[in-house]
Amino acid sequence: HMTWFRNVCGRLKSDYRYSKDVVYNNFPWPKAAPEDREKIAELAQKVLDARSEFPDCSMADLYDPNLMPDALLKAHQTLDRAVEKLYRREKFNSDGERLDFLFKEYDRLIAEESNR
Repeated sequence: HMTWFRNVCGRLKSDYRYSKDVVYNNFPWPKAAPEDREKIAELAQKVLDARSEFPDCSMADLYDPNLMPDALLKAHQTLDRAVEKLYRREKFNSDGERLDFLFKEYDRLIAEESNR
């Protein structure tokens, strides 16, 4: 999602502007079976649990690449791998490859919607 976000969102100066209409609502979410959704929810909860271990840290501190706690980083990496596997079995080799895949999925979903 962050690869998508960094490439489609608006910006104000150098700051990203997250928009539900441009970023979130247009993100091509993977299809997932109920058991996959349950697993993703469990892993997302582990991210929230890792954040809660640091109540005195701001979100900016928690997500500073130089300060991010190992537990939070590992929780995100595990969640990211699980979500990525919902798109395809083989790992993406780069963000460029990932973004290309996401835009193709977006185009496919738009075509499906147009045919309804």
